Amino acid sequence: MKKKLSLLLAAAMVFSALAGCGPKSSGSGSSSSAAVSSSASGSASSSVPGDAALPAEVNFMVLSGPTGVGAAYLIDGYSADSAPADAPFVLNTTVATENTEVTNALVNGDADIAAIATNVAANLVAKTDGGIQVLAVNTLGVLYILEKGDTVQSMADLKGKTLYAPSTAKGANPEYILNHLLRENGVEPDQVDIQWMTPQEITAQIASSDAGICMLPVPAATALLMKDSGVREALSLSDEWDKLDQGALPMGCVVARTGFIEENPELVDAFVDLYGDSISFMSDENNSADAAALVAKYGITANEQIAAKAIPQCNLTFLTGPEMKETLEGYYQVLFQADPASIGGAMPYDSFYYGVA
Repeated sequence: MKKKLSLLLAAAMVFSALAGCGPKSSGSGSSSSAAVSSSASGSASSSVPGDAALPAEVNFMVLSGPTGVGAAYLIDGYSADSAPADAPFVLNTTVATENTEVTNALVNGDADIAAIATNVAANLVAKTDGGIQVLAVNTLGVLYILEKGDTVQSMADLKGKTLYAPSTAKGANPEYILNHLLRENGVEPDQVDIQWMTPQEITAQIASSDAGICMLPVPAATALLMKDSGVREALSLSDEWDKLDQGALPMGCVVARTGFIEENPELVDAFVDLYGDSISFMSDENNSADAAALVAKYGITANEQIAAKAIPQCNLTFLTGPEMKETLEGYYQVLFQADPASIGGAMPYDSFYYGVA
């Protein structure tokens, strides 16, 4: 696969900056900004001690599902086994299933850069007093209401019904988005019987019933539609959000520890550029077969068949700088007005947004 960034220049800049880096120090596990930052010192160290000419190793974490899809090309091309000789870094990648796994790793210093939910990022920067910064928005709306039946044509139709929702969505973007859309359509969340389950339990419940309604993100929604021909897409929550005319729906983002950024600014810039290249590759329909194979290879979806159908629905994007800040602030303002706790109790400071003066 051809790399689109000129790595020679990026590598030269990074190697120069990293010449003085020492070995990685361990984090204390504290949620304070000092703990998050101090564990970053030297974390992008040479993969062979004392040899600053070798690429730096970056501990990178992504979530399985749509938030991780856009990184598959980058993960594949920049692992220790596959990175080109002039690479500015190599990735030590972990694919996680829970936002909490990733946030704990960021706080402890076990992760340098990670892809997480946007509201989780806002909560984390509040808890760590500025210990992370957001590098890019990578995913827009990916939520769907699916039904086995034909009773739901609008959000208002969910009133008085039972809705199965993934337990990983509770306390994260999906729950807040659902609650906001219900209220905007005249329904209080407690007027819907929301039952929190694993995606596997939701699939089994729907498959074994003659009727049922659920909320799922891609690719879990894609998998259920493929598995059960009696299930239909009742509502796209992205479409429902757009009807409110309140800006975009940014659900996934890439963040880095502030201390890591301060120690390795050129490396972070190179990472952001290459991440953008990865999003472009994964979004290009001409690469659909290769993209699906990569997503399945790294366990971001269950298999290539689901990946092939899910990727076009993952709403991949790449927003940085002022555009990223404007998009996130608009979304955070909506969440803050609905429930301040959803973003840590306050709007993030300008320093949260990487690359914005």
